[in-house]
Order: sequence, then C-alpha cells, then structure tokens
Amino acid sequence: MSFEHIINDEQLIDLCHRLKSADTLALDTEFIREKTYYPRLCLIQIASEDVVACIDPLSISEMQPLWDLLLNKNCLKVLHAARQDLEIFYNLLGEIPQPVFDTQLVATVLGYGEQMGYGNLIKKVLDIDLNKGHARTDWLQRPLSAEQLDYAADDVRYLIQAYPVLVKTLTKLQRNDWLTDDFNALVKVSLYEVEPENVWQRVSGKTRLKGQQLAILQQLAAWREQEAKQRDKPRKWILADDMLVSLAQHPPKNRDQLQRLRGLSENLLNRHGDELLRLIKAGQSLPKEAWPSLKFKAHLNVEQEALADSVMALIRLRATQNQITATLLATRKDVDSIIQGERQVDLLNGWRAALAGQDVLDYLEGRLALKVVAQQLVAQAIPT
Repeated sequence: MSFEHIINDEQLIDLCHRLKSADTLALDTEFIREKTYYPRLCLIQIASEDVVACIDPLSISEMQPLWDLLLNKNCLKVLHAARQDLEIFYNLLGEIPQPVFDTQLVATVLGYGEQMGYGNLIKKVLDIDLNKGHARTDWLQRPLSAEQLDYAADDVRYLIQAYPVLVKTLTKLQRNDWLTDDFNALVKVSLYEVEPENVWQRVSGKTRLKGQQLAILQQLAAWREQEAKQRDKPRKWILADDMLVSLAQHPPKNRDQLQRLRGLSENLLNRHGDELLRLIKAGQSLPKEAWPSLKFKAHLNVEQEALADSVMALIRLRATQNQITATLLATRKDVDSIIQGERQVDLLNGWRAALAGQDVLDYLEGRLALKVVAQQLVAQAIPT
C-alpha cells in the first residue's frame, strides 16, 4: 500500500473520518528526546487494512481528531515495543490509548526470541526484508524526504499485515490469553507516572551512600526532577548524577564550601546555590525513621543455591516443552526471590503460573519431583 503524508488540519480530519470505523489500527511514532525531558513527538504512523499514513504533528494545529481516534476503546491499537510510544501519548493526552496489542511481547510467547526487533519480526512473520537506511534520521528536520517517509510508513504498513498472522499462530498454540495481564499492565497509568520522591532510586552511584546521605539524595533528586520537568530539559543538564551523589556524600554547610566543589557551574550556583543548601539541610533534618534505605536481599546459602539450580532446571524444562526461552518465564533473580519467600513474582501470576509457576511451587512444597528417565529430565507428581 502507498502511504499518505498528512500535513494539515483538513487532511487529518479526512483521515480520521476514514479510520473511525476500523476495529484494529497499527501505530508507531518517531520522536527525539536527547535535549528535552519530555520526548518530542516528530511523526505518527498509522495504518488500517486499507490506509497507511504518516502524520506530521509539527505542521498540524489541531490534533484532537487523532487523539479521539486513539482513545476509542472499541479499536485495538497494535504496536511493537509499545511502552515508549504509550508514554508519549500519555504525556500529551493524560490518558493511555487502549486496548493494545504489543507484537514484541507476542513474539516472546511464540518462541521467536526476547526483545525481538521490528525488522526481525517482519522477516520472521512475513519474510520481508525492511530497509534500515534511515534508522539514524533526525525526525525533527523538515522537509522529510520521500525515502524517509516511506521508511517510517513501513513501521505500520507491515505491522498491520503481521497482526492477523500472529493472532492465527497464538490461536493455533492456544496462547491467546497468555498476554492479557501483560497488555493490561502496559495501559496502567502508574507505569508512566514519575513520583519525585522516588526518583533517587534511579540515581547512578546511590549504592555508595547510606543513612542520612540517602535522605539528602532523595531531596536533591526530587528537586532535580521537578526542575527538569518545568524547564523540559534532560535531568543530567540540570545536575548530573555524580554531582547529586557528591553533594549527598560530602554535604557542604555553606555557600563557600558549595562553591569549592568541582563540577558545579557558576550559572548553577547563581541560580540554585541557596536552594541546594536548603535541600541539603532539609535532608539532614529528617528524623532517622524517615530516611530512605536501599533494599539488599541476603545471599542464598549453599543449600538454597543448589535448590535454585534445580528450580531453574524445571523452568528450562517447561520452556523447552513450550518452545519459548526460559528467561521469558523467570530469571535467576526471580527464582532466588521465590526461594527466599517472595511471592509477588511474574512467574507465579497469569500464564506463567499456569505454564511453570505452579509446578515450581509444587516442587518446592514437595508435591512434584524431578527425575531422570531414559537420560531425559522429567517432572512427576508425587502421590499423596
């Protein structure tokens, strides 16, 4: 299918009118986020069975017809690696387009591999080799060439064609409901909300801190997050992680000590020096019970390590039997957590529980045994 380049309000209204009755739409975006806090939306690609379009949000004054289309809950939105695209729409709309169907997640439960790229998926499903020549395009530049637009259109042109093939394969393997929980998780607002008081947990180098130092880091990181949002600048442009850690680890007591720290620009000191000192004092004044803490899990002992090894063998067995990768079911970290008594683990919920999680619990609780039969590992229920 050829594609349409939508560059004005009238064209967008006409396109959305033609797509409003579609029950399934393929969707993708091109964006830039290197110089901003919020991703800058540069292009939106959309396709039905009959229409492929590249929509230019930089040249259209009223995007509401498209937003109404995307927020129609009677229309399934098909995306590949959906999370970043959905984050963009949430930032713009305050809502998340739903329901969604993420073909990257589908590829994992069909045994195609984890984190499969779009090009590899299309090759696998449709046996089509996609052009990779414009992967590094600056999508903010205008005008976009015909080749760039055609490249972008491919992201939905073939996605809408791959969708029914994937559904047919899911049905054949009786795996249609395996990803219901995963798809529902993708449209939860909490996935895209950033709580300033919790962003300290993302700061690189935080493990060098403890106690009151973490309280100071929490104050500084929360301020940086709010400042980055307000100014729409990357966090590191406001204050780099290593400087946050340095300020928390060796907190200056006054302006003179603050100015002696390497890495703080004169502009930052002039604009925010007093605020940084106030935040440091705020962290220092918090009572001990209010200090945040790093959560470190205890290491497994030798017996637990051996038990975890055997659980991983059971998981690999179930994965092989179902032609998927073992890490799609659970990682070693997941297994270690289960051995230590944790039950809020993906393996023990949804389709993973039905496929292997319940077997893991039965094994740990003595209702299932691993045996070798004819040089093959088998899992057998233990008679009660």
